[in-house]
Amino acid sequence: MSRIVSLVPAATEIVAALGLVDDLVGVSHECDFPAEANARPRVTHCPVHHAGLSSAAVDRWVRRALREQGTIYTIDEPLLRELRPDVILTQKLCDVCAVGYGTVARLAETLPGPPRVVNLEPSSLSDIFDDIRRVAEACGATERGDEVIANLTARVEAVRKRAAHVADRPRCFLMEWVDPPFCSGHWGPELVEIAGGYDPLGRKYQPSVQVKWQDVLNARPEIIVLALCGYDVERAQRDYELLRTYSDFESIPAARDNRIYLVDASAFFARPGPRIVDSLELLAGILHPERFPEFADNSLVQRCSAAAPIRLRNGTGAPP
Repeated sequence: MSRIVSLVPAATEIVAALGLVDDLVGVSHECDFPAEANARPRVTHCPVHHAGLSSAAVDRWVRRALREQGTIYTIDEPLLRELRPDVILTQKLCDVCAVGYGTVARLAETLPGPPRVVNLEPSSLSDIFDDIRRVAEACGATERGDEVIANLTARVEAVRKRAAHVADRPRCFLMEWVDPPFCSGHWGPELVEIAGGYDPLGRKYQPSVQVKWQDVLNARPEIIVLALCGYDVERAQRDYELLRTYSDFESIPAARDNRIYLVDASAFFARPGPRIVDSLELLAGILHPERFPEFADNSLVQRCSAAAPIRLRNGTGAPP
């Protein structure tokens, strides 16, 4: 049995998928799944988390904090010492996503043991599966890790095989932020591709970046998925109203045809753990509901009309 501290929500989900929740002794301020994670001590803090700021204000705060302090997070060092971890799960992928690897590694060197620090830095779907394998090995659950990866891989290949035969591959803009606009990066465009679409603005296997609104207009996406990094559907609803005020918004095919969808990117899409495959299946249902009816009928997705968001064929709202 290892004493595990997870500083990344995706890592917490990986630990749970491996059946090691009881070994989890500390988590980050953002770890909220599975439910048991909410009962664990929180080792990190971020002032902007749940601060209720607008998208533009969040963007300004993050840029300023990174410029002036190099990070947007703080670690409760006394608590971490008290927890006496054997394994610390952290990341080097994104300074905005979680505490940086360097900070954690330096602190870990001063702890008893010292604990093993496992870096998660995925840029693709296969990288995410490799991270699951890496966590499983560090925590003594290699066999269970292989089982989890095999199950997830089978689900991915099932979607890939069915989507490979679609004649129409719609232009789908996976939008990570609204004010200012950001495209998707890393595994995002790959998910769109596997699900039977094409993201004309996405940066496959590369970090997401700010894009000009005119670039969105020029791309003429047929579908827009608002997957706001780190935020839920409620926030996406608010930012959808902001998106509607942008110049020539109505000229975009996705807006004209009411094919703008809201998803919880805090739980899915932006969280590179086991539920990234759920994200793929949600996309398949959005892009090709006739081919993937079992994924289209899902309360986790909301479809927007010109008037207001409506639920996507789940029996609780108007049909699309």
